Amino acid sequence: MLLLPPMLWAGNAVVGRLLVGQIAPLALSFYRWLFALLALSPFTARTLWRSRGVLRSHWKVLARQGFLGVTCYNSIQYVALHSTTPLKVSLVTSASPVFVTLLGALLFGEAIGVAAWAGSVLSVAGVAVVVTEGHLQRLAGLHFAPGDLMMLVAVFLWALYTWDLRRHPVALPRLSLLSSQIAWGLLFIAPLAAYERWGQGQTTHWGPQVALGIAYVSLLASLLAYGCWGAAVGRIGAQIPSYFGNLAPLFAAVLAYLFLGERIAPYHVVGALLIFAGIHVALRGRTGIGAPRREGTR
Repeated sequence: MLLLPPMLWAGNAVVGRLLVGQIAPLALSFYRWLFALLALSPFTARTLWRSRGVLRSHWKVLARQGFLGVTCYNSIQYVALHSTTPLKVSLVTSASPVFVTLLGALLFGEAIGVAAWAGSVLSVAGVAVVVTEGHLQRLAGLHFAPGDLMMLVAVFLWALYTWDLRRHPVALPRLSLLSSQIAWGLLFIAPLAAYERWGQGQTTHWGPQVALGIAYVSLLASLLAYGCWGAAVGRIGAQIPSYFGNLAPLFAAVLAYLFLGERIAPYHVVGALLIFAGIHVALRGRTGIGAPRREGTR
């Protein structure tokens, strides 16, 4: 159960890259969550109806979480894949636990120990190696691929989403909470996808590959990955799964090599080692206050 989610999330980035030119990024994001919501509805509709009072009283929180976790993060990721690679997307994303830690200290006043700061520095250094392709002098000229910068923004928004989940919990079962967040996220994605289609003229070329891609990202990368992850965390806690989650870049490298013909460069390895070292140090020294919580909208 712990090996499947990072592999499926890595596959999400590869599928997003494979579908470039066949379906617009916001359309892919919209259809992903539309079909995920439809698949969840038979299992959550009754609970959501019984909890309609909770949904009304917490609608602002759920709307904000749906916007950050569903609309922003995933849509930005698909847009970023038009100008960067699945491996770089997964590597930058793997630093998200440290971004969560930094954001907690800077914006929410959470106490962070020396180990967490050391881990943050290592992981940020790893991200810098990845986005500069091993040429750190590019930092002075800001010669980044647009997709790399987009993913840094996406990870920052994911960190905000994670902190919002902790600071404003909603008393709903896990899958019902996910359904309500997806529903709000779809409301925000819909006008953006409509503008992409009719304002920018980006069309979807429907065919077996697009249909299979949408089925994969909605049913496997969303629902199956989330279900396995939640069940595993429920059995053994959150710390050990955090390490497994960072296998996503390794799976992305293998999948991109097999399906996209992309090479694995030395700077990928160096960046990955720095990111993993930083996360390891941060998790070893964490107090539990700033420990990252993984959710299913990856």
